[in-house]
Amino acid sequence: MKKTRKATVQDLSQLSKLFDQYRIFYHKESDIPGAESFLKDRLEHKDSEIFVAEENEQLTGFVQLYPIFSSTRMKRYWLLNDLYVNKNHRGKGYSKELIEESKELCKSSKACGLLLETGKSNDIGNQLYPASGFELYDSANFYEWTNPEQ
Repeated sequence: MKKTRKATVQDLSQLSKLFDQYRIFYHKESDIPGAESFLKDRLEHKDSEIFVAEENEQLTGFVQLYPIFSSTRMKRYWLLNDLYVNKNHRGKGYSKELIEESKELCKSSKACGLLLETGKSNDIGNQLYPASGFELYDSANFYEWTNPEQ
């Protein structure tokens, strides 16, 4: 049976492996202990909200959202920062279910919306997000400053 739910500290072992797969997808080195430490900190300090998809007690995917704020709207936004489904479980609707969990979090926390960024070459994401009600916001430039000390 498949379902989505809020992640708990008891999910760390499986969730860390999924998070490691996600990072490898984005060309980072495998680091499961680092992933576990990072996720444990997020969960314990309530820095983010993490929802997981599971089938028969096996985690198949996750979404991680971070709170940010809009000064002009004077409201919270949620940054949908990470969305990943294990390659063996894609095409089964897990991503859409995790996005729906994210929308419910947005509504329950009275946030003004969800924001996300994805690469122009992410063909699957660039089909998934508009199909899930997201609008492409192309009237602004996105800039990044990278700390040379990190």
